[in-house]
Amino acid sequence: MNSQSELDRINRLAWNSRDAARVFTTDKSFSDAGEEAAFRWLAPRCSGTPLLDIGIGTGRTVALMLSISNEYTGVDYAPNLLETARLRYPGCDLRHMDARDMSELPSDHYGLAAFSWNGIDCVDYNDRVKILQEMYRVVRPGGYVLFSSHNRGGPGYREGIWHLLPRFTLNPLTLGWRTLRSMRRFQLGTLNYIHNGKLNRDYGGYAVKTAAAHNFGIVIVYTTLAEQRRQLAQIGLQCDAVFDSCAGNRISDGVENSGACWFHFIAHKPLAARRLDDERGHACSRVSN
Repeated sequence: MNSQSELDRINRLAWNSRDAARVFTTDKSFSDAGEEAAFRWLAPRCSGTPLLDIGIGTGRTVALMLSISNEYTGVDYAPNLLETARLRYPGCDLRHMDARDMSELPSDHYGLAAFSWNGIDCVDYNDRVKILQEMYRVVRPGGYVLFSSHNRGGPGYREGIWHLLPRFTLNPLTLGWRTLRSMRRFQLGTLNYIHNGKLNRDYGGYAVKTAAAHNFGIVIVYTTLAEQRRQLAQIGLQCDAVFDSCAGNRISDGVENSGACWFHFIAHKPLAARRLDDERGHACSRVSN
């Protein structure tokens, strides 16, 4: 079994389900305190610049991004979610596109490229690098990238099949409703947990594991602070800030462990990037001539 293609198949199936459309349409504002803090940090720095919104789903982040700038482009690879977003925001530039290949978008153009809701975690590690490289390419020198990613040391990584059991309460009506809902979810969740759990791998700096969301219907990457900072630096992005999802606090540069469910990373493309890219281009031209 090709675990990379199987991971992609599983997650695409989840995003094209009615459950995903319902969940993503219900959410209408910031996903958590960390995302709100990240937007507050970015807003004055990206105001009025072209913005790229990756993995828009049904359009939760459209209004949030438009509050920063009217020059907006949104993309998603799930056709059914994108169609809902187009119905909700008919005047916006919303395109069907995979973040691993955004070649139809210009280089060095956007002031901000954002990938929310931990969407970057839903591809394998190699494709994750491709997405970050594409984000690096499309932002202008001095421009920013924002994305969220699950914490390898967070509570979500430790969630097991017990997550599907109803939470106890002394209220008999509430407990009865929770039990009924749990019974409906438990069979599907158990099957998904067993099947998708075959892809679980722990690589130390990051791990691949089935997640409790969508009844264990997705398989995602969980990263560490150290690994994600290293990956950004390798691509050429300079990490500016990391916010935790729970309280929205900024995580200090020297911190390597956190109890946050996920992180919001902000990094920028150095101003020198254009000069270096131009120099490489001129060097290639001289060689070819």
